[in-house]
Amino acid sequence: MIPCKPSDSTRRRYVANIVSVFNRATDDQKQRGANWYVTAHELAEFLSEGNTRAGAGVIAALSANKAWDINQRLARDAFAGNPHGHTGDNLAKVAKILSGTDPAEVLPMDAKTGNFYRCILDPSDAEAVCIDRHAHDVAVGSPWGDRDRGLGSKGRYAVLSLAYRNAAARLEVLPSVVQATTWVVWTESLAGVKRRPVVERYAHQTDDRDA
Repeated sequence: MIPCKPSDSTRRRYVANIVSVFNRATDDQKQRGANWYVTAHELAEFLSEGNTRAGAGVIAALSANKAWDINQRLARDAFAGNPHGHTGDNLAKVAKILSGTDPAEVLPMDAKTGNFYRCILDPSDAEAVCIDRHAHDVAVGSPWGDRDRGLGSKGRYAVLSLAYRNAAARLEVLPSVVQATTWVVWTESLAGVKRRPVVERYAHQTDDRDA
């Protein structure tokens, strides 16, 4: 695992790695990265029929160790009255959010799911950074596969969050946009394809959950 108290040179290397991956993005990838959380916000609003806070909370609660397409399906099912597909602890969080509890009182706000919630709820949030396994690998500079990254450590998470905020300051964009754009570049590079589906547009769609 990476150190929780890295040297200054290591911190600079993390920032440089993030900036390097961001700068590899095509115009299309940059556009999708810039829109990622905006569109996720629309999804949260759509699934929750206007209660975006609850929508973002449910999506975040069901996000751990799930691919994005599965995360979306599980959130959709939860709002349709069929929460499933996750651990008992996370499903309990979903139940609390659906019953009206503020997601900020349910989710670990200093960890990945809490920051994911913040990014979806407010795509203009200048502090929140969602550090998942891909964000870790981008900063470190190599894919770690199934190795434990230790992102449950508050110190390690804070180190990587700061690296993304520093990279964002250098690039003059939001930290969440840096993370989303590098996620697109990194995952598509790993998949060996030019483009992966990221998020669909949900604005102005008809709710067909009962179809």
